[in-house]
Amino acid sequence: MEIRIQGVSKRYRSEGKTIIALDDVNLTIPANRIFTLLGPSGCGKTTLLRCIVGLEAPDTGEIRIGGQIVWSKEKNISVPPEKRGLGMVFQTYAIWPHMNVFDNVAYPLQIRNLPRDEIRQKVEKTLHFVKLEGFENRPATKLSGGQQQRVALARALIAEPKVILFDEPLSNLDAKLREETRKELKTFLGKLQITAVYVTHDRVEALALSDSIAVMRAGKIVETGTPQKIYFNADHQFVADFIGRANLVKAIVVAQENGHTMVDSGLGRLACQHRDFPVGADVTLCLRPEFIKIVRGEAAGAGNVVNGRVESLVFVGEAYEAEIRAGNELLLAKTHPDVPLKEGEPVSFSLDPEHCLLVAA
Repeated sequence: MEIRIQGVSKRYRSEGKTIIALDDVNLTIPANRIFTLLGPSGCGKTTLLRCIVGLEAPDTGEIRIGGQIVWSKEKNISVPPEKRGLGMVFQTYAIWPHMNVFDNVAYPLQIRNLPRDEIRQKVEKTLHFVKLEGFENRPATKLSGGQQQRVALARALIAEPKVILFDEPLSNLDAKLREETRKELKTFLGKLQITAVYVTHDRVEALALSDSIAVMRAGKIVETGTPQKIYFNADHQFVADFIGRANLVKAIVVAQENGHTMVDSGLGRLACQHRDFPVGADVTLCLRPEFIKIVRGEAAGAGNVVNGRVESLVFVGEAYEAEIRAGNELLLAKTHPDVPLKEGEPVSFSLDPEHCLLVAA
């Protein structure tokens, strides 16, 4: 089901101050896709999720799920959460400790008074889907974190919702288990072909899981797009910096030549990916560390060639992270462990114009 959010705002009063959690949010979440709300803590992403599910009432605006209005301030419509046809997985899983796995998963059907045989068949089918068959009689709290997360997912899926919402469900797992569970979750959701709305502050999680991402800041949607668009071709400095590590260099547009935007910067004159900035505009040049290809020694020649010196090296396993001093700029670069760099030695690197992203300063 498609979700349409129009003009939604939400304010709170705290200690005599007004906190704007959502500020005139307009957003369309496409049907049968994994859509992620990404942003720093306090940006409003969880509040927006709770407004969709019906756990929060917006101050203004309208929310439609599959064409049905579930909230409208103007039309005085407020559909309760249990009648919106949604499933939800919380950050804490909300596993009931006094129930075993079967009863945790079966609960949404039990309160509807479905026949016992039908409940058992549906629970067995859902547990098989999330790879927990054979765990029916296990106390739910005796499971691992990843298994508890799958119990919560099974409980959200058992009623066959058209939309499922996730509020940072992997944040309590360790790094290795989070990576494994993320892969499983993407596989599960791909098979289901339902609309999934996922909230996270983890950029890697967002990039790995999503079909589309909306980046939020201070209660507003800053930018939406595919993971590739957001990462490689962001329109805003905040998005480019938040979605991944980036070197940000001040620059001035000097020309539009041969399909490239030319800038003067602390790294010299560079040809960059084309952007419609006027000559003289102050811009920010965003360079991803993985696109800075270092070679030993200085180099000369035309094009985007930059000379510098290694200030520091940090080994992080699959790569060295090197800080390169180039003029007054200090750039972070990644280099293969086999490249024999030393701190203090001169280096050079060339920059592909298509990986030189310009955004408004």
